[in-house]
Amino acid sequence: MLEYIRANIEESIAVKEKLLRDEVLLGTAAKVAQLCVDAYQRGNKLLVCGNGGSASDALHMTGELVGRYQMERRGICAIALNANTAVMTAVSNDYDYGNVFSKQVVALGQSGDVLIGISTSGNSENVVRAMQEAKKRQLITVGLTGQSGGQMRSCAAYLLNVPSDNTPRIQEMHILLIHTICGLIENGLCEKGFWAKEQD
Repeated sequence: MLEYIRANIEESIAVKEKLLRDEVLLGTAAKVAQLCVDAYQRGNKLLVCGNGGSASDALHMTGELVGRYQMERRGICAIALNANTAVMTAVSNDYDYGNVFSKQVVALGQSGDVLIGISTSGNSENVVRAMQEAKKRQLITVGLTGQSGGQMRSCAAYLLNVPSDNTPRIQEMHILLIHTICGLIENGLCEKGFWAKEQD
């Protein structure tokens, strides 16, 4: 058992080291954070979606932004499209599961909003459809994927493709990137005086 635990930790560290050396990916993460800051400054919002573990990551990210990450401040608008059970089951029942996120992009998305789609394979049909719909509606599209990027490579304006094909390792890097981006958003909005009026 200890051998298995050590092997998992060592593998996770190895992927983190690859991530650390990937200047293109790190630069993209910084750009995504800045795009989110700019969107909030304009009065836009963030939409996030995913399935399974990626759905949990979407909920986690929006929780950090609506509540707080590390800074005491008012909430900022972030919506996990997988959070509304009534919408998810209604769309699945009346149409099909492939439309559960794209329908919400149509209903909630506005030009200038940011959509982050999370899929370890990059091939989740409902996430891909949401990204395609968002692109049509002039939302900024961001994909959090594994190494290949899958189908999301062609519909994400900004791709954060973790250098691994192992699902658990990809998910571990996704939450690291999500936390990093949340921290950059908080810091960026603070530097721009986003909450200054409320603090006076």
